[in-house]
Formats: sequence, C-alpha cells, structure tokens
Amino acid sequence: MIAPMARIVYGISGEGSGHASRARVVLGHLRKRGHDVRAVSYDRGVRDLSGDFDVFETEGLHIATEENRVSVMRTFTSNVRRLPRGWAKARALRQELFVDFEPEVVLCDFEPMTAYLAHSFGVPLVSIDNQHRMRYMQHPVPDGLRRDAAITKTIIRGMVPAPDAALITTFHRGALRNDRTWVFPPLLRDSVRNLVPRDDGHVLVYVTKAFDGILEALAAFPHEHFVVYGYGRETPAHLPHVSFHPPSQDGFLAHLAGAKAVVSTAGFTLMTESLFLRKPMLAMPMEGQFEQELNAFMLEQLDLGRRARPIAVDDLGRFLEDLPTLRERLEHYDHGDPLALLGRLDELLGAEAAEARELRARRRGSVSGPRGDSRSR
Repeated sequence: MIAPMARIVYGISGEGSGHASRARVVLGHLRKRGHDVRAVSYDRGVRDLSGDFDVFETEGLHIATEENRVSVMRTFTSNVRRLPRGWAKARALRQELFVDFEPEVVLCDFEPMTAYLAHSFGVPLVSIDNQHRMRYMQHPVPDGLRRDAAITKTIIRGMVPAPDAALITTFHRGALRNDRTWVFPPLLRDSVRNLVPRDDGHVLVYVTKAFDGILEALAAFPHEHFVVYGYGRETPAHLPHVSFHPPSQDGFLAHLAGAKAVVSTAGFTLMTESLFLRKPMLAMPMEGQFEQELNAFMLEQLDLGRRARPIAVDDLGRFLEDLPTLRERLEHYDHGDPLALLGRLDELLGAEAAEARELRARRRGSVSGPRGDSRSR
C-alpha cells in the first residue's frame, strides 16, 4: 500500500559524492510514493542532484586534505571564510523550508542545518547514513585510534543531534546501542546495480585528491594497466601504463565494471560498490578520517580486501599477489538486498508519519536510551 503523501525536507551532505549517491536512491523512491520532498545540499550534492530533484542550495562544511591526510588548519580557515554566506543561507532555509513549507518529517544524511531546524521546529528527525554506525553500533577500533573514535562519535553527535530514528547502511555488523536504530545493506544506485561485472585486465585507481605517493607505487608495476580517476592531470610519457581520466560518471562506472581490482581511498560508497560487484580493493584510508580507517580495517578483517596507509610499493605488490585469494572470498560475499532500507522508511512515513512521530515523543520523554545507555541519544 502506498503511504499518504507527506511533506519532507531531506538534508544531504555535499562533501564527496557518496551522500548524494545514496540520496538519489531515496529521493527517487519517495517521489514514486507521491511524497512532496525538498532536498537541501551543497557542492557535490547540488551538482549531482539538482538536475533531477528540487534542491535548496545551502552552505556546508568542507574537509581540506594534503597528501591523503586531513589538513586541520586548511579545513578550519576554509570553513571560517564561508560563515557569512552560511548564516544568510541558514535564514533562507529556515523561512522557505520550515516556516513556509511546514515539513512533517525531516530526513538527514549528515547535513546539520536541517537536523538542528528539525529539533527547533519539533519535527521528527530520521537519519539515513553510514556515519551513525560509529555512534549507535558497536564496532572494533583499530590499534592506536581509540581517541579518534571518541572524537568522531562526538562530531557525529554535534552534526546530527539525537535523531528520533536512525537507518544505518553498513557492510559490517555489530550490536546496537538502542532500539530506534536499524541496520541495512548499503543502498546502491540503479546505475551500479545494473552493471554487469567483467574483467578487462585493468586496475581502477580512485583518489579524492592528488598525492605523490600513489604515483610512486603505480610506477613500480609497468606490466599492469592502471586507470586513474581523481588525479586531475595528463598521462605523463614516463608512465605509459597509467592512464588518467577526467571526471565522468559513465566512464568511471564502465571502468569499475571492467576492473580486475580497485585501489582507492577508503570511502564508504566506492568500497561497498566494489564489494557488490566482487572487485577486490586495496583501501588507502585518509589520515585523520576515522571513518575511512574503520572502513579499511573492517574490509581487511572480513578478508574481502586489503588496506595500506601510506601506500608503498610493497603494499601494492602484496595486494596484486593476493588477488586470486580475494576473488575467491568475494565469490561467497552476500551483499544483501540493496533496497531493503526503503521498506523500513515507508513504515516510518506511513499514516502521516505516525511511527516517526511516536519515536520522537518517546525519545523526548526519556532521559536515557531505550537500552539504558544515555549516551545512545
């Protein structure tokens, strides 16, 4: 049964492409269900979604990197420069999408302005992301990163304060810290689900920002063919076995489908797409990004890929040697239903969002979490 139409504001982080990729699946589903949805995003989110959906452009936080590590100073200064425009956008967002539109539910994929306005206006808040597994799901912590894990949990709490329901996408599982959290396989866009995997013999390489270490590793394997995205340069004459490609969604997906393996920074979306297509991955977590550290750690713990930080020639060599073993492991990998989350979302939005409103009322009436952990809020 199709739920009655609801007015929904959907905040989507514009940092990277993963949030917009997941949101595209959710937005398309909500539109088919007849809901009136206004998306809110910035940067990549606006560029990737505004051609197909109603997107309000806000101002967002940005992470600056250098040599595959987070630059704290550059991140701080770049975000401070955006503050004046951010305040103006926040006022417009409040008026247009909360005062005038009067949403019945707010969905949030790690976008803080809509999350805080949901609390301010007393609207049920439902998070849909992979970040909340680090807040509401128990998980191992790599050696030496316990402080980073605690800081990351605090940041998530600050970005999205106490969602009334949390729908988590994850490729690894752990015990949940409350009973208003549900975990699902990663959502995958149609363009990935419809790919037919093959082996064209190349290794797909993706980096979010250029760094020299990766080129030094690739140069050591002249008998391999590396297809590189995200580096932003022409193919140099001394690296004829490495081809650099400009941004192209269709081109990237074609190379992903045909790759024999993937070497990439440890972002959640490409990692889970590679798992779905059974492509072995060498994950290079960005230093200072605990989520990427956790992604790469769990990929290796599940023996579905390898990790390296910083990447070196030996790391890439061992990965290439391990490809037969990893392919055999991936043959038995079960991704699960890549659209399962949407059924739970329909339930939360049904009957004029009755369950979402009930969860909000219950959370506001309880000091501690439903399983007795006040920190789970």
